[in-house]
Amino acid sequence: MRSVISRLILSKPLIPRLNTMAASGNGRNMSTDSNKVDEPLKVEEAETVNVPPPLTEKLLVLGGNGFVGSHVCREALDHGLSVASLSRSGRSSIRESWANNVIWHQGNLLLPESLKEALSGVTAVISCVGGFGSNSQMYKINGTANINAIRAAAEQGVKRFVYISATDFGLANYLLRGYYEGKRAAETELLTKFPYSGVILRPGFIYGTRSVGSMKIPLGVIGSPLEMVLQYAKPLNQLPLVGPLFTSPVNVTAVAKVAVRAATDPVFPPGIIDVHGIQRYSQQHKSK
Repeated sequence: MRSVISRLILSKPLIPRLNTMAASGNGRNMSTDSNKVDEPLKVEEAETVNVPPPLTEKLLVLGGNGFVGSHVCREALDHGLSVASLSRSGRSSIRESWANNVIWHQGNLLLPESLKEALSGVTAVISCVGGFGSNSQMYKINGTANINAIRAAAEQGVKRFVYISATDFGLANYLLRGYYEGKRAAETELLTKFPYSGVILRPGFIYGTRSVGSMKIPLGVIGSPLEMVLQYAKPLNQLPLVGPLFTSPVNVTAVAKVAVRAATDPVFPPGIIDVHGIQRYSQQHKSK
């Protein structure tokens, strides 16, 4: 709904008369002719001016139909944001009611021009894009695709950018070299293009109920108990080579909450947020 303001416009004949008016002791308007009392000021017309409502924050979720991305979309909608998603498949296959409130775009981040329409009017971006394959494929998906998105968002004047990356896993970094090299390249680009408003989340194993077609896989059966134990076992992370394997898992809901907060809270600190930071910020968010 547009706000309406009435602007009063004085009739033209009053303008010259104002220059010769004098106020009497009893507050009546008197002309220079002492024998004549001017009539009260009249309003000739009222003009209606339409004032646009305050702008609503619009969030673009890259990979919004995936496991993490779908939770981010739902969390953002719960916060009253306008939400759009861009992915190679376009509209999500999720049949839940919230999916009808998302604007679904189909595009390929390896083709930067496909981002232009999706970025229109966007104030913040959250990228959940990532994947596995050969080393070259992993670098393209995790690195090049996200770098293209970061550059396009910066050119469009997007205010904040949140990138869901991954924590280091020691030996796994060498086995999945293209995956981690791509992630770190995207992180470097983000901190360059968004030095004061770029946030990198580095979760480890993300658990929750994952939908694969019509089947639901309850990863929380494993992840939740592990998180309860490992979040209090920080010294194990310092063990040579195998230490990172003891990184605490984190609930996908916690990742989504922190990602949305980082994308919308102007005082959220920029930079890298590790697993323990994600857990801490998600708990703070719950208490508000």
